[in-house]
Amino acid sequence: MYGENVCPNAQEPPDPPPLGTLMVDTARGDRVGEFRGLAGLYWSLRPVGGGAEWEAEPRRVRPALLIEQLRARTARLNARSRGEVL
Repeated sequence: MYGENVCPNAQEPPDPPPLGTLMVDTARGDRVGEFRGLAGLYWSLRPVGGGAEWEAEPRRVRPALLIEQLRARTARLNARSRGEVL
């Protein structure tokens, strides 16, 4: 049968997005973060409202949908209006 002996993790990791792109880490409950760069084999993401960066496996990250981008940006603006972030 075709593909019978192919390792499921053999495919190349996806190309990294441009800096600042909003991404969803599906391994962390669909957490939205801003792409900050590469950290070895992982991608570095940061919460939209600021905070500690985390590393995500590239195969478990996808671009944020427009509604997810809107929610993340609205949450940041609300936090800013409360004085929680700059």
